[in-house]
Amino acid sequence: MKVGVVGIGKMGHPIADRLITAGHEVAICNRSENAAVHALREKGAAVCASPAELATGSDFILTALPTEDTVREVYASMTEVAAAGQVYADHSTVSPALNRQCAEALAPRGAAFLDAPVSGGPAGASAGTLTVMVGGDEATFNRSLPVFEAFGAKIRLCGPVGAGQAIKLVNQYLVAVHTLAASEAAALATALGADLGTVQDVIGTSFGSSAMLLRNLPRFAARDFSPATPVDLIAKDLSIIHAEAAGAGVPLLLGGLVEQCYLQAKARGWAGEDMSALVQFWDRQVAALPLPDQAG
Repeated sequence: MKVGVVGIGKMGHPIADRLITAGHEVAICNRSENAAVHALREKGAAVCASPAELATGSDFILTALPTEDTVREVYASMTEVAAAGQVYADHSTVSPALNRQCAEALAPRGAAFLDAPVSGGPAGASAGTLTVMVGGDEATFNRSLPVFEAFGAKIRLCGPVGAGQAIKLVNQYLVAVHTLAASEAAALATALGADLGTVQDVIGTSFGSSAMLLRNLPRFAARDFSPATPVDLIAKDLSIIHAEAAGAGVPLLLGGLVEQCYLQAKARGWAGEDMSALVQFWDRQVAALPLPDQAG
């Protein structure tokens, strides 16, 4: 299939790479000519000068963009050239209302839209194991499966347009809360004299475990804050989550405290670091230890 990918960043790059490997004819577009763009060009991707140019020559158009403003801008330009039979899918994390607006704008042109946020990070995209949470109609979803299967392992139609984003926001809320909880837990474990490797081994199969605990403990121990999921990305998601919760009349009491911690992390200069950097709030309590698989 002719598939275009707009946004060649941490997620767009491995998604496009998987699509090329799966045999699709891939076009890409990014605001800057970064190393990822050059690498994909070398693998056979066509590089387009604008989202509109990419959309004109593609049957499926995927977007992986950093902010809601960027999503509005890109879809405004692509809607002008959208054609009947095309499918647009947004992998960005935005409000359900924004993606419904994208769908409504494309509909008069005869183009279909799916909101399709993903979870699993860049590593999951590279491995083809992403969870893809899709909102839209079933016929369009079924048409899109051969594209999503290039980089996703669990691909679920969650409901109408906006339903995928609703579930992704719940996921991001838990990611933010569990990462902060894991940071505190690591500090407590160290203060009590517990070995972080043993904590991971034992709690990893206990009720207290979470994907964020298992993901972050090795990073805490190694002080590896290289950005896979940066602090500022989670802070952006929390802002959307709280706006949606306020509109729905749901008080996120724990979420308010968690958001303040992420904003404080940004204020301390950790915005571009991985969310595991939150453990630095407790650095005096969390000693640098061997990686858990090396711990005695």
